[in-house]
Amino acid sequence: MVSRTKTIKPGFRNMILSQIPVKLRKKRFWRKIIEEAERSRRSRRVVNLYKIDRLTDDGDVVYVVGKVLGAGELSHQLTISAFSFSKKAYEKIKKAGGTILTIAEFAEKYPNGRNVKIIG
Repeated sequence: MVSRTKTIKPGFRNMILSQIPVKLRKKRFWRKIIEEAERSRRSRRVVNLYKIDRLTDDGDVVYVVGKVLGAGELSHQLTISAFSFSKKAYEKIKKAGGTILTIAEFAEKYPNGRNVKIIG
């Protein structure tokens, strides 16, 4: 039987690292994000909107360590960032009045990760 090795999408970790300033990479919050980026594709997290809606309140700041999918509805405004979004999820977040930030914008606005909920 052949054992499976951990395979990471080539360049994915470097893409995440290139968007996080060097001085922030040592912070505990960003170390957790980088650690999640190093996971294999098979074990990467997927979060639906109904779960985000259930775990957050109006005006929360959320970082999803994985992909956000569009199952469910979002009933309040959020500031959210993730590795990627499905097209439906992106539309539903915008429709609910939420703000979607890229990783670089998120790192600039919330460098220490204070008052940020990590979901995934």
